[in-house]
Amino acid sequence: MSTDAPPDSPSPSPSPEDSRARGRSDARESRRSTVEGGDRHAMLRPGDGPMVIFDGVTKAYGPNAIGLDDLSLSIESGEFIFLVGASGSGKSTFIKLLIKEVDATKGTVSVGGRNVTRMRRGKVPYLRRAIGCVFQDYKLLPGRSVYENVAYALQVTGENPRTIRRKVPEMLALVGLSDKGARLPNELSGGEQQRVSIARAFVNHPRLLIADEPTGNLDPETSIGIMQLLYRINRTGTTVIMATHDRDLVDKMQMRVIELAGGKLIRDQRQARYARAE
Repeated sequence: MSTDAPPDSPSPSPSPEDSRARGRSDARESRRSTVEGGDRHAMLRPGDGPMVIFDGVTKAYGPNAIGLDDLSLSIESGEFIFLVGASGSGKSTFIKLLIKEVDATKGTVSVGGRNVTRMRRGKVPYLRRAIGCVFQDYKLLPGRSVYENVAYALQVTGENPRTIRRKVPEMLALVGLSDKGARLPNELSGGEQQRVSIARAFVNHPRLLIADEPTGNLDPETSIGIMQLLYRINRTGTTVIMATHDRDLVDKMQMRVIELAGGKLIRDQRQARYARAE
């Protein structure tokens, strides 16, 4: 016969020893939550070091398919980087390695003081939550409103409803969409959808934001607005890595340019234009 107490039976009062043990357990769980997601910044802790380090990184997809070839470079915290190169140059592989979508064949990738190469798979979701990502095709949730799309980025990190109600309107104001919170993505222009994507990527104030061709589907005037928004985010201290083919934007900004070709680093130049000066 079962000795379990009925559901309505009162639980016995814990002893002092039980209370202390539970307190220690709760403290350990709290620290674990902070490291693994409670603190949005905990996964990225570069200290005084670079935000990103590639040390002799090679990524081979097969005998004749090399994504990156012995790449070594570092990106300091707070930098704004343009990642340029023709299609197939290695830009996508570079980004996939940062978020551990693929693993390096050789070498070490470090992000925010973390050795991503050795990171266990169970930690990868927390890494990705700590990095803001903006994509060319927006990747918004089509059945959710603008407000709900931005709020979702906070919900998955366990943020409380009061904070969500405060942060989402602040972020929509930052990207100029205060009056569009109830709209669905398909009711917005391409530029507005990209602003929602940026708001979602930045609402947790990540230390690293990756923008993969964020202006690729936009007209020149809208692209300038998106670029200004990313620059404002960078000015708050967030490291921004932007992969782009937009020559005009790169030439206007003249930030650090990292250029890849055939998986190799062929240029790393500060205050640079899209193309190497002759």
